[in-house]
Amino acid sequence: MVTHDINQAISMADRVIVLTKRPALVKSIYDINLTNKSTPLENRKCIEFNDYYDKIWRDLDVNI
Repeated sequence: MVTHDINQAISMADRVIVLTKRPALVKSIYDINLTNKSTPLENRKCIEFNDYYDKIWRDLDVNI
């Protein structure tokens, strides 16, 4: 799946890959390990969710 929505990526994927600006190169890879992984909506309530969000956002913020 390709998405620009960090919330969607974390809640639905087992792995998130952050790319650099063009030419796109792999910048970071995050293996998403959520406790009590369930549905995408429930996954957003997991305690690790915000940590993943912050880390990925910081990776993207450097690209801007």
